[in-house]
Amino acid sequence: MPPRKQPSAKQILKPKPRATTKRKPAAKKKSNPSEFPKYTVIALILLSPFYYGYVLKMASSSWRWLLDIGEDQHYRKYRSFNIRIPTRYKIHGIDVSYAQGKINWQRVAAMEEDSVRIKFAFIKATEGLLTVDPYFKRNWREAPKVGITCGAYHFFRPKKNGLWQARFFLQNVNVEAGDLPCVVDIERLDGTSPQNMRKELTSFIKHIEKHTGAKPIIYTGLSFYKDYLDGYFDSYPLWIAHYNQQELKMADGTNWQFWQHSETARIDGINHTVDFDAFRGDSTSFYNLLLR
Repeated sequence: MPPRKQPSAKQILKPKPRATTKRKPAAKKKSNPSEFPKYTVIALILLSPFYYGYVLKMASSSWRWLLDIGEDQHYRKYRSFNIRIPTRYKIHGIDVSYAQGKINWQRVAAMEEDSVRIKFAFIKATEGLLTVDPYFKRNWREAPKVGITCGAYHFFRPKKNGLWQARFFLQNVNVEAGDLPCVVDIERLDGTSPQNMRKELTSFIKHIEKHTGAKPIIYTGLSFYKDYLDGYFDSYPLWIAHYNQQELKMADGTNWQFWQHSETARIDGINHTVDFDAFRGDSTSFYNLLLR
């Protein structure tokens, strides 16, 4: 027999090819139909303007909280109005005259910060015996159209006849049910005596009360009230000017209804600073004060 052929070293070291098996393709994972609504809802929330509005509102509230650290929570700065506002009072308003120029009442009514908005306005009508405010008719017509409750006021001149001033005022002001009571603004003696001032003022308010069926409101400064009016007109509602204070410091039992607490407010739609006022009571008290 011929000798058996021995394998070479190269053949011994060469590995045998491994048997391969054909792999089956991996099965595709079936998606859970219930996942689609969940992702859809999340996407809709993230894309919704309401979501971003909520985020912005939260950010704004947090920023305002940081800015208000250290301030009295009942007398803090309202940056839109550019004044501090006593927040214990819930019904706020302004008083205007020719000094504020032409007013965009729609913008006034639309302005709001942290639930503070303009709900009433006292509007100057007349002064003395001859002067009619040039913007009165327009303000008296336009402000109620946007839902602002209005009251008209007369700037009183103590040297002039009080009855004639009342007649002049009523000739120019047509008051209706739902209006605030008429206001007499008394701030100075004009060189007359306190006794004569009170005499003419009494004539004025008695005539207004007779013809409107409601006691007029007396507007004055805190010092003028204490010096000349305290104890003489206690049954009449008062509107007191006393600026940049946390509270109106009046004696208990004083019949004040309105407080003019600032003269430097900024209001949308008005190009000049404005007096800012607060009503003492709640919405029911405010409603009961209106003319019938």
